Amino acid sequence: MLAVVEIAGTQFEVEPNSVYNVPLLDANPGDTVEFTNILLAENSGSTTVGTPYLNGNVTAKVIEHGKGDKVLVFHKKRRKGYRKLNGHRQNFTQIEITNISINN
Repeated sequence: MLAVVEIAGTQFEVEPNSVYNVPLLDANPGDTVEFTNILLAENSGSTTVGTPYLNGNVTAKVIEHGKGDKVLVFHKKRRKGYRKLNGHRQNFTQIEITNISINN
């Protein structure tokens, strides 16, 4: 089974027993979270598309919180001697999909 789910404003293609890094969620490690914004579901060859969402839910377990790789942002204005370097690390939550259930 496969589903396209909207998590924190971002779409993810998820499968059961898979681990994903999603934008930071307000949950503690070990908690169970439920997502209801399912855009598309595929089960054994049959595809169902929501208008805009399908009835059902995707259940996931929060594994840990972390920070992503550093992204360097460099600003420069030519011939002016202006250079500025900033770094940024985005927070994320690692989740494991435990169940996908679609109500038809």
